[in-house]
Amino acid sequence: MKKLLAPSILSADFSNLQQSVRAIELAGCEWLHCDVMDGHFVPNITFGPLVVAALKRITSLHLDVHLMISEPDKYIRAFADAGSDTITVHQETVNHLHRTITSIKETGRQAGVSINPSTPVSTLENILEYVDLVLVMSVNPGFGGQKFINTSLRKIAQLAEVRNRDGLNFQIEVDGGIDRDTIRQCSDAGCDVFVAGNAVFKADNITASAIELMNIINQN
Repeated sequence: MKKLLAPSILSADFSNLQQSVRAIELAGCEWLHCDVMDGHFVPNITFGPLVVAALKRITSLHLDVHLMISEPDKYIRAFADAGSDTITVHQETVNHLHRTITSIKETGRQAGVSINPSTPVSTLENILEYVDLVLVMSVNPGFGGQKFINTSLRKIAQLAEVRNRDGLNFQIEVDGGIDRDTIRQCSDAGCDVFVAGNAVFKADNITASAIELMNIINQN
């Protein structure tokens, strides 16, 4: 699969989102990651469908929307209507995961499922054939700038093995603590999509930093 960098808008300058987005467009990025937090499932609050809709108006990048929220089923339609291209929910927040994934697909959007660092890959055994993406959290969700949890590499490798064994085609994404070193490790483990926040948007030159990270993952 093609390897993609998905810069996280959470680390961007919210006083000038258009300029931040333009910087990663110039680097050749194709995806933009949107971390939605509600202060319940994770101890932070970020933004909702209105910001996603605003981003949709200023960019043609693939909007990769990650719902770190309680009761995501209530908001799937709103985020789909706002312009999300992929909607990812957490395995830990959903009672009927197959139903939720089906609901996302019925909106015409790609459906993803995410697992926290303490959640094993085995919990996804019966949903992998239905999803477009699996997001491995490599930090505990809720805040940017955390240290990468190394056991995430084993989970990425496990997912890649299952995908190859069963002939599935979901993308494997990683989010948390991604920098020059960890992005290479995740790529070697079998990851396809790499969410990077501070490593891109806190750099002195956003475009150059994004290009550097994309060069690393495309060396493999």
